Amino acid sequence: MAQLFEVHPQNPQTRLLAQAADLLAKGGLVAVPTDSSYAVVARLDDKAAAENLRRLRGLDERHNLTLLCRDLAEISTFARVDNSQYRLLKLATPGPWTFILEATKEIPRRVSHPSRKTIGIRVPDNKVILDLIEQVGSPLLSTTLIPEDEDMALNDAQDIFDRYQHQLAAVIDGGPCAADFTTVIDLTGAAPEVVRHGLGDPQKLGLD
Repeated sequence: MAQLFEVHPQNPQTRLLAQAADLLAKGGLVAVPTDSSYAVVARLDDKAAAENLRRLRGLDERHNLTLLCRDLAEISTFARVDNSQYRLLKLATPGPWTFILEATKEIPRRVSHPSRKTIGIRVPDNKVILDLIEQVGSPLLSTTLIPEDEDMALNDAQDIFDRYQHQLAAVIDGGPCAADFTTVIDLTGAAPEVVRHGLGDPQKLGLD
C-alpha cells in the first residue's frame, strides 16, 4: 500500500521528502508533481525499479525515459552537450521542456534508447520535485503518469493514489499541476527538432 504525503507546494516539508527518498532507495516508485503533469520516478541506478517504471506505463525499451536533473551542471554529467546546445538549455531551464540528447557512459545502457543511445533530460521548475532530487542526491528516472491505453496525464494526487496504491511506494501530493505535457526537442541531429508541442513555446527559444 502506497503512502500519501501531503506537502506544501512552495515549501515542502523536508521530513516527508526524506521519507519518500528512503522509499526510492528501497526500490519503490513514487508519484510526484512537476511543472507539467504528475510523473512517476525511480532511482537511476535501480534496474528493477526502471523495469517497474516501464511496466506501470506499459512501455517498451524503445521509449525514451526522462532524467530529471537539478541544474545544467548535472545535465552535462549524463548527456553530451556542445556549446550551441548548452545555450539553448540555458534559455529553457528550468521549465516544461524535455531535451533528447546523446547519453554519456554515466547513463546505464538499460535506460537509454537501445539503438540510438539517447536519453530525455530536463530540469523541472517545481519546488517539490527539485527538493526530492536533492534529498536523493542524484537525478531521478521518470515518466509522465499516463494510465495505460489512455491519452491524458493524471493531475490529481488522490486519483493517482486510488488507482496505483498497490503499485507505488508513495504519492506526493503537492497540489494540482498544469495537466499538460512538456515540449520535446531532439538535439541529436544537425539542428534542433521539435518532436512534441506542449507547455513550452518553441518560439521563446528561437525555434518554429
